[in-house]
Amino acid sequence: MTYTIKALDESTWDAFAALVEANNGVFGGCWCIGFHAEGPDRNDGAINRQRKLERVKQGTTHAALVLDGDDCLGWCQFGPPAELPRIKSRAQYEKGQSAPADWRIACNFVGKGHRRKGVATAGLAGALDLIAALGGGTVEGFPEAADDVPAGFLFNGALSTYERLGFVRARKIGKHRWVVTKRVEAARR
Repeated sequence: MTYTIKALDESTWDAFAALVEANNGVFGGCWCIGFHAEGPDRNDGAINRQRKLERVKQGTTHAALVLDGDDCLGWCQFGPPAELPRIKSRAQYEKGQSAPADWRIACNFVGKGHRRKGVATAGLAGALDLIAALGGGTVEGFPEAADDVPAGFLFNGALSTYERLGFVRARKIGKHRWVVTKRVEAARR
């Protein structure tokens, strides 16, 4: 299947919001705000929705949306580490950190009914293309092996997806979680 990739911005907000709403706010109302500094409000998904919309309007959130026509099927969230500081296994990550990455992959979400159809791969590839357009650099992600974690809990995506797209395992930071990296060249203008 061929998908279209578009950046999350005000023009794509409605498609993004429709997918989030169709999936119970994503993980109980997170609205893909969980990796941002403010984190999610655990009691009120409406607050998270508003926070995400404000970030979209301010240009302080990034995601590659995977579209089939006008329908958003999933996305891959990315941004500079300062934009997405709340990562899983953070203490282990910081223990072994050497040079900071330029970009970080956070949430790689696929809506119900669209899993195992290449949406996550399209989202991650789309994020890499958007990163190249933004100047490229070193990209890090924190995937887990799909056979170790149920698909619904692969917040950062599957390790095999990253490896298919050229990421290399750098180090393990949890029972199943890896730091993977890839150098992305800037897109030619």
